[in-house]
Amino acid sequence: MCASQENSSNSNSESNDANENSVSRPNSPIPAITSAEEILENYGANFKILECNSQVAELLTIIRDKNTTRSDFKFYADRLIRLVIEESLNQLPYSDCSVETPTGAIYEGLKYRSGNCGVSIIRSGEAMEQGLRDCCRSIRIGKILVESDSDTHVARVVYARFPDDIARRQVLLMYPIMSTGNTAVNVLKEHGVPESSIILSNLFCTPIAAKTVVTAFPKLKILTSELHPVAPNHFGQKYFGTD
Repeated sequence: MCASQENSSNSNSESNDANENSVSRPNSPIPAITSAEEILENYGANFKILECNSQVAELLTIIRDKNTTRSDFKFYADRLIRLVIEESLNQLPYSDCSVETPTGAIYEGLKYRSGNCGVSIIRSGEAMEQGLRDCCRSIRIGKILVESDSDTHVARVVYARFPDDIARRQVLLMYPIMSTGNTAVNVLKEHGVPESSIILSNLFCTPIAAKTVVTAFPKLKILTSELHPVAPNHFGQKYFGTD
């Protein structure tokens, strides 16, 4: 888990989010939350942070740097996405299996249980779709479009498209930025998906969002790369080149 830091005045949107969740002087660094004990106590055992090494710390730094070019941003964001997706797949259920090797030996291994799918939050979540397809070639992916009220921040689902049998599937919900805690978990539950069958794959999460989500959905599994008071809300725009 990374002890990365970020200037709280990088952008208006990031400053507003930081002001809601922490008190700091202008231009003072805001540390990420890294204590395993604090995370377990405040967010529970289902909230997991990608284990941080120097490589991950560098990826987080490049993505948050306002001077990073769009091509570099996308390249390094894709690398971070792949790491998060790989770890999210580790949360899926496996079953034992045996295979015969070319030499005739029997190898005792594992395989995914059938019935996994991805669901992306339009538009930023679509950045994570290729990373999932790179790991699971034939996986089906649904989509949810969520709009948030500018004053109340209450989420409203305006579009949803899922596999017909999604209620029987394990779902990787791809949602890169959580700054207010608004998620599409409720619409999945309305379509019959058990809360315990949803894995929220996330790149950046604020403490207030994490607390909101784990309180509302205690059986939901969450995997993020960083828990930090300031969310890089420019992610979707810069990734897709609309900034």
